[in-house]
Amino acid sequence: MHHDATDFNAVDLKNFDTQSGSLAERLLFNNRAIVVALCLLLTVILGWQATKLQLNASFEDMIPKGHPYIANYLQNKKDLAGLGNAVRVAVEAKGGNIYDPAYLAALQKISDEIFLLPGVDRAAMKSLWTPSTRWVGVTEDGMDGGPVIPNDYDGSAQSVAQVKLNVQRSGQIGQLVARDGKSSIIYVSLLATDSQTGQPLDYAAFSTRLENIRAKYQNDNVNIYIVGFAKVIGDLIDGLRLILLFFGAAILIAAGMLYWYTRCVRSTTLVVACSCVAVVWQLGLLPMLGYSLDPYSVLVPFLVFAIGMSHGAQKMNGIMQDIGRGAHKAVAARFTFRRLFLAGLTALLCDAVGFAVLAVIDIKVIQDLAAIASIGVAALIFTNLILLPILLSYIGVSSLAARRSLQADMADANAGSKTGLSVWHMLNLFTQKHWATGAIVVAAVLGIGGYLVSLQLKIGDLDPGAPELRADSRYNRDNAYVVKNYAASSDVFAIMVKTPDNRCSDYHTLMRVDALEWQLAQLPGVETTNTLALLNRRVITGLNEGNMKWYDLLHNQSSLNMVTAGAPRGLYNDACNLLTMYVYLQDHKADTLTRVVDAIEQFAKENNTKEVSFQLAAGNAGIEAATNIVVKDASREMLYWVYGAVILLCLITFRSWRAVICAVVPLILTSILCEALMVWLNIGVKVATLPVIALGVGIGIDYALYVMSIMLARMRAGDSLSVAYYQALLFTGKVVLLTGVTLAVGVFTWVLSPIKFQADMGLLLAFMFLWNMVGALVLLPALAHFLLPGKRHAEEAAVADDKLVQPLNVA
Repeated sequence: MHHDATDFNAVDLKNFDTQSGSLAERLLFNNRAIVVALCLLLTVILGWQATKLQLNASFEDMIPKGHPYIANYLQNKKDLAGLGNAVRVAVEAKGGNIYDPAYLAALQKISDEIFLLPGVDRAAMKSLWTPSTRWVGVTEDGMDGGPVIPNDYDGSAQSVAQVKLNVQRSGQIGQLVARDGKSSIIYVSLLATDSQTGQPLDYAAFSTRLENIRAKYQNDNVNIYIVGFAKVIGDLIDGLRLILLFFGAAILIAAGMLYWYTRCVRSTTLVVACSCVAVVWQLGLLPMLGYSLDPYSVLVPFLVFAIGMSHGAQKMNGIMQDIGRGAHKAVAARFTFRRLFLAGLTALLCDAVGFAVLAVIDIKVIQDLAAIASIGVAALIFTNLILLPILLSYIGVSSLAARRSLQADMADANAGSKTGLSVWHMLNLFTQKHWATGAIVVAAVLGIGGYLVSLQLKIGDLDPGAPELRADSRYNRDNAYVVKNYAASSDVFAIMVKTPDNRCSDYHTLMRVDALEWQLAQLPGVETTNTLALLNRRVITGLNEGNMKWYDLLHNQSSLNMVTAGAPRGLYNDACNLLTMYVYLQDHKADTLTRVVDAIEQFAKENNTKEVSFQLAAGNAGIEAATNIVVKDASREMLYWVYGAVILLCLITFRSWRAVICAVVPLILTSILCEALMVWLNIGVKVATLPVIALGVGIGIDYALYVMSIMLARMRAGDSLSVAYYQALLFTGKVVLLTGVTLAVGVFTWVLSPIKFQADMGLLLAFMFLWNMVGALVLLPALAHFLLPGKRHAEEAAVADDKLVQPLNVA
């Protein structure tokens, strides 16, 4: 078999020109000891810094602050206490109801303990025991009211009966009190910072404190259920501590597969170590740059490790083959550096682009993920493209592994020529017209079918509760209880109605509020609403002995002002220039939110005036609706950017638009099929899954770059497409197959995670790793048969040489 002499023939170290190669190669390899020492020093320093890294999350980092809905919410935040980050604690009376002295005493203790927790917005907290929970009623003396649990409550039967009457007159049944009267809610609004320390609220610690309260008071008489963003994040952080187990499993799987391929302990250990060093550098740099890990970026270090293993295996394989052919280990390291550095650098830049384009999404948690991942990729450029070859130039590979590598190549060639059973000869068939046509036809059918299915892809959550957690998780069981027993669910969509000062109770304004309230009540997914207009209807009816003929808004401003004066401040603000409409939803599924947003937008378009405007949106459901809109707009823009950057980098590397098409088309097919898989698995595009789509493109191009760079170099050297592709298979294709399967198996273990979004990411990444590998090994040569001006006959060499990329400088 033909080989370029400078590539593969034995080169003795004494006869090797150390001043050959590029400036970067000479600078690095002629000062190997200094480079290794600097990397070792940096690893120690950053390893120490990594111990300072924190795992936390921020509610405001999860929301798109630049969106108009969020801008409206933030502008009026001081008047919307409790409509942002909040937790609901439902306390259930087992075997009875809440009108029991023992239950009310337990509720008081729980409420008092929660009230004192760091991070609680105490002024906005509500329970039956807080003074802000009031009743309004009509008595013989006229309008009357007061706290639901009166100041003179003493636990007597008479006091309990008074509490029951006050609850019935408070309008809190379905909101703070369950419809069956067997439980009540403690509504806990949270601050962004811990008032004691001034630091961002530690959700893991806050969630632990809530669990301690649950453990302390839950007994044979009382059950406690906890829902809200802080609890979701706390459970995610708690579950993600298991990620160390998955990370360890991934390292063992990768190391085991690599050792099975090489049978060389030293080189396998070195590749794994260099990939781990990149992770250490990344984790050490994060606290220095002011970053922390959150439940959505905690998986990034594994991706950095996976990328490092892929590139490291390519370098190790090249050095092992050259040593097998007789080259000195230092010479083999330099030759491999020359052949693969440009392809590796381009691949890592594509990886970096795949991460960096996430920054176009106006959600800080995703922008932080992009920065954290880019830092990791930057570390890989040093550890896997530079440090690994230098270390291998010292350590080399075992002579047995080198001989096995060479013998394997010979065995593959002989097996293929005699029996046609070699995997590499089978793959090489795709450079022939018949097989190439079949592969392209199958790809086209898959692409068209996948695209039609992907049209059903939804934005946002497709499951009730917290889709990031398993359906049978404690949190989702708690959420199901709250949804079942309360009309005022944990999914609150709030509309802000802006008016001139002291005009919030204007008759015409309340009529519009009433009209919108009626429209929303007809929508599927809307459980109930609460507004100042609804309170007016109820009070006027009460003032007229409960006669439902009076269940209307009186066209009498004095009456409306009287009701407003006694209304809870949550329905309007002190300046009486902001009304808040509460819409309680069954869930926060994408379809539910879309219906509500469309209805409100249409109503606002028809009813907004210069003085009165209906603005979206507050409440957790309103904020999620804004997030869905941003994710939807960014999902396509993100793909355009990542594909544009990948195409540009490939064009610079290959200098052939035909080669770029061969490399990128398999990626496009994988992206389409991945979206179809998301539809099949009932996974929506949201903050947790959006990064996977971009990462699949950035990481997936690695395989094509390694195969195409060698293939083009061999074709420039005079080989036909078939021979060039076969050489690429033996040199880099083997490792593409190895790493594709290894990484897919590694991430597939995530399906065992208690965190559902991690399991979803594992499935999607495993699929993309495998399909990108198949695309690089099957569809790429098939496209090359029709697109690349490769020589099918030796006499076409001159024509082909003019159109192909110049070879990598390997001498």
